Amino acid sequence: MSKIEPETGRAAIAAPAAQPADAKLAGGRLKTSLWKRIQQHRTLYLLFIPVFSYFVVFKYWPILLAWVVAFKDLQLGSGVFASPWIGLQNFKDIFLSQEIPGVIRNTVEISVLRLVIGFLPPIILAIMFHDMMSKRLKKWLQTLIYIPHFFSWVIVFGVVFGFFSVGYGFINNMLQAFGFERHEFLLDSSWFRPILISSALWKEIGWSTIIYLAALSTVDAQLYEAAVIDGAGPLKRMRHITLPSIMPVMTFVLCINLGFLLNAGGEQILLFYNDAVFDTADVIDTWVYREGLARLQFSLATAVGLFQSVIGLALVVICNYFAKKLSGRGIW
Repeated sequence: MSKIEPETGRAAIAAPAAQPADAKLAGGRLKTSLWKRIQQHRTLYLLFIPVFSYFVVFKYWPILLAWVVAFKDLQLGSGVFASPWIGLQNFKDIFLSQEIPGVIRNTVEISVLRLVIGFLPPIILAIMFHDMMSKRLKKWLQTLIYIPHFFSWVIVFGVVFGFFSVGYGFINNMLQAFGFERHEFLLDSSWFRPILISSALWKEIGWSTIIYLAALSTVDAQLYEAAVIDGAGPLKRMRHITLPSIMPVMTFVLCINLGFLLNAGGEQILLFYNDAVFDTADVIDTWVYREGLARLQFSLATAVGLFQSVIGLALVVICNYFAKKLSGRGIW
């Protein structure tokens, strides 16, 4: 950079500023080759080898095999790679099947109901627990809500059957006591989805509440104190402090749940559904169970699984894009 000397009136070139020692050191580190860095931290890399091997052998390799099986006509006697390659024929068979439109419709409807009904209750419970003054009561209520998450779906179905069974169910006993007729709730297609979704909400609401409580524990208590001093009531504190503070977690949970839009809870539905509610209960997971295991169409079932994964990934990416576009926050 040049400047005018006051005595001579000529332009003089200013000497470049000396680089600090830290900058030179950083530049030297950047020039260090990857191999030298590996040698320098070779102990850590050796410790990482078992973890890397685990994910390659038990995670990525099965995913690769699933992708291959989806494009083949798997013959159990020949193995995966010796089975004939049929390209996109499995996907054509899926979308040409007369059952698939109804199966996809049921899957999306049940998944959307799960998402809409199950999104707000954990947030409300987390806020209630966070604001609860009695720590002892708070611990008891949290324990009661968390326990169902650790139940298997078989136990959950047993509980539901105990309530809604037509023979000796608690609900039917109450109806009879008040002079009403007993009703076949578990064989009524109009009652199948309410029972399915409410039992799933009862089972998983505690786990979702833990996630939001963990997010609320990071909120600075001084913000609430300042809001109280300024005269903000509970609703205003929730609107201007609580919800904005947990918005990143809410966005994360929403995007992840959208990724499972084509997974309507097959394990639960396999226990709950029957021939009487088949039209409203048959979803992709139950269809895969019938085709893949009952009829031994492994390649067809794998193609459906690959289709679910691709759609789920696309939905997560789209949700993340719009979340960052609208709120400036995403999951990556």
